[in-house]
Amino acid sequence: MHVILDNLGLIGEGLRTTLIISLLAYAGALAVGTMIAIFRVGPIPPLRALGAAWVAVACNIPTLCLMILAAFAAPRAGVPISLFWAAVLAIVFSASGFVCEAVRSGINSVPRGQIEAARALGMRFGAIIGQVVLPQALARVIQPLVNIFISCLIGSSLTAAIGVRELTSVTQQLNLLYAEAVVCFLVSGLIYLALAFAATRLGHALERRLENSRGASA
Repeated sequence: MHVILDNLGLIGEGLRTTLIISLLAYAGALAVGTMIAIFRVGPIPPLRALGAAWVAVACNIPTLCLMILAAFAAPRAGVPISLFWAAVLAIVFSASGFVCEAVRSGINSVPRGQIEAARALGMRFGAIIGQVVLPQALARVIQPLVNIFISCLIGSSLTAAIGVRELTSVTQQLNLLYAEAVVCFLVSGLIYLALAFAATRLGHALERRLENSRGASA
């Protein structure tokens, strides 16, 4: 274990980068995916088509391919971008498709009667979505959204392939220096497992809190 103990600072730096990438990518995917979900259920046909096309592309191209394209093809096209932001944007695009489908399923689970009642009160589509539908939809799909965060966390390990110094990249570096693949990757895997477990527990706690608040209001 001296390999790990002697390099705790390096591992901590890689872990910090992993968390930053994961949180930024998840926040972006949540915002973009929710917007695309609204497009898909909205009344404007071109936006519905755009939403369907976005999901088809985002969910069916490997994240690593997107990272490589963002990191190396974009600069050739005259769009300068750092390796860090190329990784974040690739995960945002990939995860946004799955967020869209999760949120759309939540939207479709909201009773139609509530939407019709809001229309009868004269509320516009944007107000109905923002004030009536989305709060309920997001509350109904907390665990799927937590699973998508875990996917972002695991997907951040792919950034090692384009040269971002996150946890997996640091693990590879330590393995090259010490030739201790089992120890290095076992510790790295346990760190990812602990983060995923913490996210799952947080999701369960949030679900229980919302259920208790709905029960109290009922």
